[in-house]
Amino acid sequence: MLKFDSQGLVPAVIVDDTTGDVLLVAFMNQDAYQLTRETGQTHFFSRSRNKIWHKGEQSGNVQEVRDIFINCEENSLLVRVHQRGEAACHEGYHSCYYRRILPDESYEVVAERIFDPEDVYTTEQSEEEPMPTDNEQAQTPQELEQALRQLYAVYLSLRDQDHTATSNTSRLLHEKNHGFLAGRLRDELGELIGVERGEHVHTGLQEDTALEGSQVGYWLFLLAAINQMNYDTFNPHSAILQGFTAHYTVAQIDELRQQAIEQLSGNEPIQHIRGLLAGFSIIGWACVSAGISPLVPVEYDLDQMRRKGLIK
Repeated sequence: MLKFDSQGLVPAVIVDDTTGDVLLVAFMNQDAYQLTRETGQTHFFSRSRNKIWHKGEQSGNVQEVRDIFINCEENSLLVRVHQRGEAACHEGYHSCYYRRILPDESYEVVAERIFDPEDVYTTEQSEEEPMPTDNEQAQTPQELEQALRQLYAVYLSLRDQDHTATSNTSRLLHEKNHGFLAGRLRDELGELIGVERGEHVHTGLQEDTALEGSQVGYWLFLLAAINQMNYDTFNPHSAILQGFTAHYTVAQIDELRQQAIEQLSGNEPIQHIRGLLAGFSIIGWACVSAGISPLVPVEYDLDQMRRKGLIK
């Protein structure tokens, strides 16, 4: 008998029946599983939207079920499907696993994009667990990445140009006091986690998460900048989205916080990358815990930059 977890979910690995490629991994609840069985097409449960979604309902790239297998412990599924339209990933690729992780933890795209998501998804982010926002609309991963790239570019400019007379951030970047920045990050991580646990309160959960999340991102970006990190080396948007969807336990968050502090206090670039990924993952976790989009803390910082005239 299929065993659902404490949240009533079971992971399902979706495999192309023709090629054997892993197309995606998603969750089913009892109703989604029954719909999949009854209709012969995959249905999943979106944790962020708290609703069932039919794969291909927008794009037309539905998945016709060929076989369903269960693992030895009866707590996960492998579903072999015929993929219509070739692309299973909402980013327009055949598989969601279209990137290879390189030794320096950066990503390499190894597949050809089949369609442009902007041409397909006109009303929602995608069919794959769009991120809820405070106005109940979905933001795309592309928007998050664009905003983070724009924000990081400002910090790099303040690092590479001398604005120390008018900008405290520029002064911090020119001083390159690694220990001070790591210490401030440690404090802000503690405050952000404290917000989600009800131990650190200013205004309200969502407002405090936006504020403290932006502060954690600020010190992470400063550490990345003084360590000469290129954006694509650590891809903060991917780490934030990982934290947003991972359902971390309290113990895991404590481990991530410790990892961020320890790795960013080290001397090796690979340590810095791991520390940045851990820190940005905590921001994503905090956002989903507070019920806000992971874009909200980034927009908070961008608004600050606009008021200061650093971006238009």
